[in-house]
Amino acid sequence: MIKKLPNRIKALGVIYFTVLLASGCQYQKKTDVKENVLVYCSEGSPQTFNPQLSTSGTTFDASSRTLYNRLVEFRQGTTYIEPGLAESWQISSDGREYTFNLRKGVKLHQTEYFVPSRDFNADDVIFSFERQRDKTHPFHKVSNLSYNYFESMELTSLIQKIEKISEYQVKFYLSRAESPFLATLAMDFASILSEEYAAELLSEGAPEQLDLKPVGTGPFKLVRYQPDAYIRYRAHSDYWRGKEKLENLVFAITPDPSLRFARLVAGECDVMANPLPVHISSAHNFKYAKVLSSAGLNVSYLAMNMLKTPFNSLKVRLALNHAIDKKAIIKAVYKQTATTAKNPIPPNMWSYDDSIDDYPYAPDIARKLLEEAGFEDGFDMTIWTMSAQRAYNPNAKKMAELIQEDLKAIGVRVKIESYEYGTFLNKVRQGQHHSALMGWIGDNGDPDNFFTPLLSCGGTITGTNASNWCEPDFSRLIHLARSQTKLRKRVNHYREAQELFKYYSPWVPIAHATQHAIINPRVKNFHIIPAGGVHFSGVYLDKEFYRD
Repeated sequence: MIKKLPNRIKALGVIYFTVLLASGCQYQKKTDVKENVLVYCSEGSPQTFNPQLSTSGTTFDASSRTLYNRLVEFRQGTTYIEPGLAESWQISSDGREYTFNLRKGVKLHQTEYFVPSRDFNADDVIFSFERQRDKTHPFHKVSNLSYNYFESMELTSLIQKIEKISEYQVKFYLSRAESPFLATLAMDFASILSEEYAAELLSEGAPEQLDLKPVGTGPFKLVRYQPDAYIRYRAHSDYWRGKEKLENLVFAITPDPSLRFARLVAGECDVMANPLPVHISSAHNFKYAKVLSSAGLNVSYLAMNMLKTPFNSLKVRLALNHAIDKKAIIKAVYKQTATTAKNPIPPNMWSYDDSIDDYPYAPDIARKLLEEAGFEDGFDMTIWTMSAQRAYNPNAKKMAELIQEDLKAIGVRVKIESYEYGTFLNKVRQGQHHSALMGWIGDNGDPDNFFTPLLSCGGTITGTNASNWCEPDFSRLIHLARSQTKLRKRVNHYREAQELFKYYSPWVPIAHATQHAIINPRVKNFHIIPAGGVHFSGVYLDKEFYRD
């Protein structure tokens, strides 16, 4: 039985049709409009339409996962590698040379602001990587954002040269063997942009438009964007995999999770981003709500900035690990839709070491450690939180408040500061925080995607290592793991790395969240992706749903 919807929810229909009309959709009658348009209630505006310049899942959803392709890609719903813009590749016996044979006949988007004169080729590949790698490249400093992902994955030192062999063949020369290299190339920041479009913009003196008005090879092309309101896409008619069944796609930007849910149960959104636990438990009461769930490759944690006192003290960091009641957080924040974390990688990822014991919740031990560290009267600290809800943390403010109460019990006085998502990320990367509630969703199914950006010495330079922990032995282990071709050796190195992480405790690992999506049942072939985010390629609508 469907619960009666309050007037506030019914009124959202006005918003829905305003979005459709403003984005250029032709309105005839409700059924016709909804048959031709999938509306995704997203959680925020993208930072940019160039995924090279962001580590934000919100940006990836709006750009790399809709507009672009990569040389290799993840098979839908998995982290298995399959051909993308490269139809095949060869790897040298020493693992240091990768030759990619590019797909022919791939059409770039034709938009109101750009008409390509040629198909995708090797020039696009070289441009897309050299822009990130070469500091003298004319596009390297075009936007105010930086290439945090490229740099935190240490690709600047890994990729020595990229050579154009022919129009449809390129070769990457690496400084060392790198087992996760193919998986890295399937990640969002490795998306391929148009070199021809970039050259045209440069000649016109408007290179920054490359990151604002995108041109790719992906399943959809951008039609219109109204910041903080909507993004409208249309199916790319010449898409190399074949035109999508889904003709129109609209991102209705809706930061308030309760409003997203209200719009979904009213039948006005087809997919909602990041549902709250309360939405998961109540969705079965509504006709237009179907819950999908899957284990996520994620972690949420409290990062303690070790460049600031008192977090340069190991005993203080251990005290906080003993003082925070993770089970209470799982119950209150996640409504039991998560598991407690003890390692920096999730338990469904290979090389996870379950033999490591978590620090027990023990305020008495925490107080004793503080006394030994010289803080018998406690200390003052600040926890930063992001205002945006994330898949790995449905309510950062509430989590911070629970931690605040836990730490008060051991004499630590906590102040909570909340920032808008983009501001939060920028300030943390600049190292301005004392401590911060962070999280990460793995992008490629490889443990290195957690260890290198989040915990390596290189990550302290790019700002993705929010604890600013730089332990040479740890970085040496993950370098060794990346250079191995045998899985067993990689597993051993990563397990040693987890032991070092546990010993130094730069974080308080808190939770691994179950991934959820709520969709309208008329949405078909939609999958929860292990690496997170939403993908609409291959998704279609049941046109008979509203006729029943």
